[in-house]
Amino acid sequence: MTHPALLEDDGRDATPVVVVAQPEFDAWRSRQGALAQAWLQRTGFRAGAGELAWLPDDQGEPAQVVAGLGEAAGIESLGGAARQLPAGDYRLAAGPTPALAGRLALGWGLGAYRFAKYREPPKPPATLLVDDSAVLDELRAVCHCRDLINTPAADMLPAQLEESARQLALAHGTEFEAVTGAALLARGFRAIHTVGRASEDPPRLIDLRWGDPRHPKVTLVGKGVCFDSGGLDIKPAKNMRLMKKDMGGAAHALALAQLVMTRGLPVRLRVLVPAVENAIAGDAYRPGDVIRTYKGVTVEVENTDAEGRLVMADALALAAEEAPALLVDFATLTGAARAALGTDLPAMFATDDSIAANVARHGAEVEDPVWRMPLFAPYRRMLDSEVAELRSAPANPAYAGAIAAALFLERFTGDVPWLHFDIMAWNLTTRPAHPAGGEAVGLRAMHAYLADRFSR
Repeated sequence: MTHPALLEDDGRDATPVVVVAQPEFDAWRSRQGALAQAWLQRTGFRAGAGELAWLPDDQGEPAQVVAGLGEAAGIESLGGAARQLPAGDYRLAAGPTPALAGRLALGWGLGAYRFAKYREPPKPPATLLVDDSAVLDELRAVCHCRDLINTPAADMLPAQLEESARQLALAHGTEFEAVTGAALLARGFRAIHTVGRASEDPPRLIDLRWGDPRHPKVTLVGKGVCFDSGGLDIKPAKNMRLMKKDMGGAAHALALAQLVMTRGLPVRLRVLVPAVENAIAGDAYRPGDVIRTYKGVTVEVENTDAEGRLVMADALALAAEEAPALLVDFATLTGAARAALGTDLPAMFATDDSIAANVARHGAEVEDPVWRMPLFAPYRRMLDSEVAELRSAPANPAYAGAIAAALFLERFTGDVPWLHFDIMAWNLTTRPAHPAGGEAVGLRAMHAYLADRFSR
C-alpha cells in the first residue's frame, strides 16, 4: 500500500540532487556558473527548507536539482521533494555526511507516503535511490505502521489485525499464538474478554515470539482496540470519527517488531497485542462492573470509554511474568496526554531514569522526539475504589488523566523495567515528511535505543 519512493541504488542513471544549507548558500552560489546563477536568481531560490530548483547544463537543459535544507538540515528538509518533483529517479549528490544523507533520504520517503488501499494518488512520487539498507528498513516499518492505522475498522477488526500479525510472524519465522473468544476466560484474560465481548468479531490476545531464547528478553505490548465506540459511555460523534486509530499502539508494537527482526537485533522478542472492538450490544460491559484481571487484581469500571487500560492490564501482567529485561508498551490511551503535549510529541512514562534518559536522547538524535512525564505516586489515590482494589479511571477525569492512566498500568508491570508511550498516532494536517493520517511516533526512537543497548 506504499509507493516505492526509496529504492536500493542499483547504479541506474538518475538526476543528481545537490543539497545546500541556507547559511552556506551565498558561498555555494558564487561557485556556480553564470547560467546557473541566472536560473537561481530567476527562481528566487535561497536554500530554505523544502525549496527546490533545477540547474542547467552547459547547453541550458535541466540537468540537476538543488534542494534547500534551511537553517537546520534534517528529516523534514526533503520531506516534500518526492511529491514536488516530476516522477523519475534521483540520487543525492556527494556532500552530506552518511548520517545526514540517511536522514534526508528517510524524510524523502516519509513525505512520499500516501495510503493507497482504496484510491491511487494522482501522480507517482519521485524515487530516490539509496545505498543504506537501514534507511529502507526504517521506512518500511513506519509505512507498515501507518498502513495499519489508516485502514478503516471494517477491514481492521481483531480478526484482520491478527492476520496482519500472523503474516509478519510468517515472514520472520516466529512463534505465533492467538487466544480468542471464550478461550480468553479459560486462560484468565477476563479484562480483554470483557471489553471485547459485545463485538461480533471476538476479542483475542495475539502473542508473537522471535529470537534466540538465550538473548535478553524484550517485550512489546500494543493496545489493539480496533474501534472504540466508547461502549455504553458512548462517545460523541466527533470524538468517534477517528477511532479506527485506537489500535495505533498495536500498529507501533508490530512495526517496531518488524524493524527489530529485519535488523536482526540480538534480543528474545515477544509481542503481545490485546485486540478488541469496544462495541455496544446487550452483553456490553457496564460502568460499575467489577473485573478480576489476569493478575487477580479486581478493577471497578469507572467509564467504559477507558477500555484501553483494561485490555493492556491483562497483557502487561502476562508480559511481566517472564521478567523481561525491558517491557515497552504503546497505546493511544488518553486525550489528556494530547492536551499536555499536543499531537506530535508522545508522552513517555518510565520506571527507570537511565532508560528514560537514553530513549529521549536517541529520540532527539534520530528526530523522533519523546517527552518524559511523571509517574507521580501520590496520584494513585485517584484510582481508589470502595468496592474493588482499583478503579479503572479517576471519578473526576479533568486532572492528570495521562498520569492516572499510566499509574493504573504500572500496577500490572511488577518490578520489570517499563516504558509506556501514550501516543496520538495521527497527523491532523500534512507537514513535510508527515502526511495527514496515521503516524508512527517514538517507534524510531525506541529502535535506536534498542539497537544501541543490545548490539554492543
